[in-house]
Amino acid sequence: MKRLLRCLRHLWLDADDARRALGDDAIGRLEARVSASERTHTGQICLCVEASLPPSYLWRHLVRGETIEDVVRDRALTLFGKQRVWDTEFNNGVLVYLLLAEHRIEIVADRALARCTGEDQWRALVERVAAACRNGRIEEGLGSALDVVHTRLAEHFPRPPEDAPRPSDGGLPDRPLIR
Repeated sequence: MKRLLRCLRHLWLDADDARRALGDDAIGRLEARVSASERTHTGQICLCVEASLPPSYLWRHLVRGETIEDVVRDRALTLFGKQRVWDTEFNNGVLVYLLLAEHRIEIVADRALARCTGEDQWRALVERVAAACRNGRIEEGLGSALDVVHTRLAEHFPRPPEDAPRPSDGGLPDRPLIR
């Protein structure tokens, strides 16, 4: 029964639900936070909010028996590749992925940042953000995730003052990706 309810929840939600859950004002504020953060370090942040899993991922959980945690992590890794977060100049891109249907968050750091930051640091953050999202404080949770990611990137990859980012830098979009 639990799996059926999970399936229905995923089939019911779409990108419009994700947009409504955040609101245009919150999306704008999150975009501004990403932009401000990236002016202080050489890293790139991609924020992705997805309402529900695509059917092929649901299938893996419902029929093949993969855990929802593994399926969500795999979806985050897939989007990390599709959005080309791995293709940043210094290999220090970060994907912050939120799946609304499960109130689950994943943080995928590229190679250079992954070498500097342990998995335990991300785990504590993920639990805090998921709790905020379960309580309806989605913007607050994502803002908290952005703060921690910003701190790690600024610590390990500070932008030299003379190296101001330019719009033509070709980095990842600052606007959250809503799916």
